Amino acid sequence: MTSLAAPSVTGLPTRLAAPAPGWELSADVCVVGSGVAGLCVALHARAAGLSVAVVTKVRVDDGSTRWAQGGIAAVLDPADTPEAHARDTEVAGVGLCEPDAVSALVTEGPARLHQLIDWGAAFDRDPSGRLLLTREGGHSADRIVHAGGDATGSEVQRALHAAVRSDPGITLVEHAMVLDLLTDDAGRAAGVTLHVLGEGTEDGVGAVRARAVVLATGGMGQVYAATTNPSVSTGDGVALGLRAGAVATDLEFVQFHPTSLYLGPGARGQQPLVSEALRGEGAVLRDGAGERFMVGVHPLAELAPRDVVAKAITRVQLRDGVDHVWLDARSVPGIEQRFPTIVASCRVAGVDPSTDLVPVTPAAHYASGGLVTDLAGRTTVPGLYACGEVACTGVHGANRLASNSLLEGLVFAARIGAELARSLPPAMPARAAVAGTSGLLDPAGRRAVTETMSGRVAALRSGAGLAEATAQLGALAAGLATGPGATPGVDSWEATDLLTVASALTAAATARRETRGCHWREDHPDTEADWRVHLDVRLDADGALRLIRRPVGEPVVAPW
Repeated sequence: MTSLAAPSVTGLPTRLAAPAPGWELSADVCVVGSGVAGLCVALHARAAGLSVAVVTKVRVDDGSTRWAQGGIAAVLDPADTPEAHARDTEVAGVGLCEPDAVSALVTEGPARLHQLIDWGAAFDRDPSGRLLLTREGGHSADRIVHAGGDATGSEVQRALHAAVRSDPGITLVEHAMVLDLLTDDAGRAAGVTLHVLGEGTEDGVGAVRARAVVLATGGMGQVYAATTNPSVSTGDGVALGLRAGAVATDLEFVQFHPTSLYLGPGARGQQPLVSEALRGEGAVLRDGAGERFMVGVHPLAELAPRDVVAKAITRVQLRDGVDHVWLDARSVPGIEQRFPTIVASCRVAGVDPSTDLVPVTPAAHYASGGLVTDLAGRTTVPGLYACGEVACTGVHGANRLASNSLLEGLVFAARIGAELARSLPPAMPARAAVAGTSGLLDPAGRRAVTETMSGRVAALRSGAGLAEATAQLGALAAGLATGPGATPGVDSWEATDLLTVASALTAAATARRETRGCHWREDHPDTEADWRVHLDVRLDADGALRLIRRPVGEPVVAPW
């Protein structure tokens, strides 16, 4: 491993300024997040006889999972193989996938999918009762199961929500934003502090004491001005992990979904997703002149991996000076029945996909990086696990393959559950917070963060733009409010988390001087063999980011 002296932001907080906890509850396991990853961990922990507290930012069903349209990738067709699924995953990941993690995903995935069905998830089937399979970008076979046509995430969330609600051993803490990790005298995770929104006192800050903490907080899409992620996806888990001393990796690899519905130049926040499953059923991309531009770009044309399609769309937009391209789905058979969610979203925007071309543009969609874990979901902080989009298991490499995200949540939640069942140490008292940097970003600064990221650290990056972003984010960090001038609250906590993850992401993107997967440097357009490494990011005790190059295959999580 080699340290890098890349320019980065300094003065970031190592804890959030917040009132002392005024209430607490206890459980064996605290799960933060209520998407597929978090709820599956909770169910596996309960199967091991452990008590569980699930902390979620809004309601149990308000995370990213329910927005997933495409489906879950799993080898179910006798003509398909785990080796083929692994190969497709690794091709999309452009040399940065961890082979052992990919092997776990593709070999254990089918059983975990059937377990999800046992928990009550109903997927689309043909008249004989067989699961219907479709294909998405980067896949060499039909292996995507779906529900309600294009409402897979909603069905998965419904089934898991019902299973969790029916278990009296699971305590749900809704409308709660997680703040920081609690640790014992040995430095092991001992719970979290959190703020219950709109309940109790004005502060609402409390604590969940636990023998293990599992972060399943989802992504960080709201760090950009336009994203397919819901409003709750503000990078809270990665920011908490960095403040706690955990290592994050591959943060520069933010996947931009090629086809979000274009709503106009002033659109901000969550944008409607137009699933690539639509392209899997025959929809094609066209430029303003009506020409298909993906033919000749990649052998799979519109079904190329997402980074390839997003780059091609961006090139057309730059070439023609336009804000969007067109998706032609007019020849897709039974589009209203197969894709009811997409059709409804388009019609709200005044577009009918059955008769009109659909305006689409890339939008921030998925973080392939996150808090680095081993195959049991353990981070570099003892007692702290991570699962789902907040984690970096090594499955996705430089670019996630379509519909591998829900599958990753299923597979690694089961692995975490097995690890929790093996052994948990007795609960230990949490120690007082260690002295460190603190401060809060004024909520008014949040727009500066998102505009900087969308303007300088989006799908197309350059050294000059990244330097500007580093300077702009550094100025925001230098102005963090402390003492009486800092006003703790959800808006300032979210803004501070966004600044933290934006700074870490930008530092990694600046350091990686090549183009690989969904990291596209126009000043370094080639993929370089010397950069077949992970970039690990740590937040030092003085609030400075530190980057280390780590070869693929070299573990960073030491045995607890």
